[in-house]
Amino acid sequence: MSSMQIDAVLAQIRAMQSQIRSPLPNETAHAAAVAGMPAAGAAPAPGSFASLIRDGLGQVNQTQQRAATLATQFEQGVPGVELPQVMLEMQKASVSFRAVTEVRNRFVSAYQEIMNMPL
Repeated sequence: MSSMQIDAVLAQIRAMQSQIRSPLPNETAHAAAVAGMPAAGAAPAPGSFASLIRDGLGQVNQTQQRAATLATQFEQGVPGVELPQVMLEMQKASVSFRAVTEVRNRFVSAYQEIMNMPL
């Protein structure tokens, strides 16, 4: 994952955070948002939040697999695989995993806050 891809992922995370933090203007907007939600078990829309999260997790998984493959190749002495390259890929995988963990923690926190709201 290049630094441009990492920047893009971070920009997506920040956009999600701003969407989560911005309250809906009124109850009508909230009702419209709920009415527009797909039925349970339905396939998510191409630009939906679920597909965005799934794609992000897929990218993190690919980054981790690429780092593991490079590390294995370096350990086996494959020509052309240098230590700085391996370390860079390992750090990219680590940063992307920490970002996913932080997003998960924020989701859990938001869920707990919603569940603790009085009716």
